Amino acid sequence: MPHRLLRHPLGGGFSAERAFAALCGDATDVFWLDSGADGTSYLGVGSPWYPEPPVLPAVRAALADPEPEADAGAPPFRLGLVGWLGYELRGETMGAPVGHASRYPDAAFLRVDRALAVDPDGVAQLLALGDAWEGELAAWRDETIAALGAAGDPPAPVVPDPGQPPAPREVHWRDTDAEYAAKVLACQEAIREGEAYQLCLTTEAEVEGVFDPVEVYGRLRASSPSHHGALLRIGGVDLLSSSPERFLEVEPGAGGIVRTHPIKGTRPRDPDAASDDRLRQELREDDKERAENVMIVDLMRNDLQRVCEPGTVTVPSLLAVESYAQVHQLVSSIEGRLREGLDGIDAIAACLPAGSMTGAPKLRATELLDGLEQRARGLYAGAFGYLGLDGRVDLAMTIRSIVLDERGATVGTGGGITALSRPEAEVAEARLKAAALLRALGVATLEH
Repeated sequence: MPHRLLRHPLGGGFSAERAFAALCGDATDVFWLDSGADGTSYLGVGSPWYPEPPVLPAVRAALADPEPEADAGAPPFRLGLVGWLGYELRGETMGAPVGHASRYPDAAFLRVDRALAVDPDGVAQLLALGDAWEGELAAWRDETIAALGAAGDPPAPVVPDPGQPPAPREVHWRDTDAEYAAKVLACQEAIREGEAYQLCLTTEAEVEGVFDPVEVYGRLRASSPSHHGALLRIGGVDLLSSSPERFLEVEPGAGGIVRTHPIKGTRPRDPDAASDDRLRQELREDDKERAENVMIVDLMRNDLQRVCEPGTVTVPSLLAVESYAQVHQLVSSIEGRLREGLDGIDAIAACLPAGSMTGAPKLRATELLDGLEQRARGLYAGAFGYLGLDGRVDLAMTIRSIVLDERGATVGTGGGITALSRPEAEVAEARLKAAALLRALGVATLEH
């Protein structure tokens, strides 16, 4: 008989930030899937797991246990796996050689059988797999409640001042402005030669030092809140993200709906309301940005059609402008109904890496980018989130993210290149996307 999803309501007045500090701050393998003001956040401790290649069949096997029984009011995450899939997993999903191996595993997860769920209004509940709140589960419940009770009121978030970042540090860019601009021109040459329609060129910044992940993430979420934020710590690696882009959402069950929300097109925010409206309208009407977004929509439609029932793949939203703390973004939505016998793992295999981080056509784009970038992207440009025991999948793009390990911090950034791109504008966009992340790390300047 399968375990049940046990729920213990805790009432209101809770803060996910304070709860994470109280329950997980010093633990080695922890997660905080942070939906901010837009949804339920989940946090807790798990057991690390690094699936051996081939990764996706191993993940499917790990989720093969019977679905836990749950009542109708249970939250979407029914426990399971929380973690990330790296960009170099494309070697498995696309069946093509990978020229630069990442120093990180292609996938890393926490096996999660208990968690705290916190709603935006502060109402919280404990989740656990088991038959009843007794024995070890009862002890964990009581210890968790006690720790939360001793945590006190949540601290007021401190938004970093762009002019006065904490503990100034130096940033080392993989590419100078001139080098990145030259790579933009190389992308355009490949486009003129007919090898691609669009290429998502990326680079990265490195910041040496030792960082407190909880402190850095607190600064990041205060300055750049997002509906798909996260602090994930697996082994000696931390992923801190304020990602605005959902990669895949898959509803459980036969014929479940699969959705993706690619982002292509960026403008900075402006504190002046009139100027901010002008930038938003400029993004909405820009031919280059619209073409870039539509090409990726077509690519993702093609990816979903590989696993969805014929005629079910639609585009509910095209070229909508979403505004975040630092940027305006051009966002579209594509969805379809999975074919009978297929599931979320099949959807991941069909779609990873996401077209918004490769270009079109996808296979040739990844080959061209591998030659131009001359590095592994690692966690950046992959995906993170959860794979539920009930078959539900909710994964975000690993963008607007910081990776911390024993070497320090890395920040990936970049943008989509088309025939209409201007190299100097592409350099500025890449630096803009990295700015809030580097400020959270204490970088004093973006010059290099």
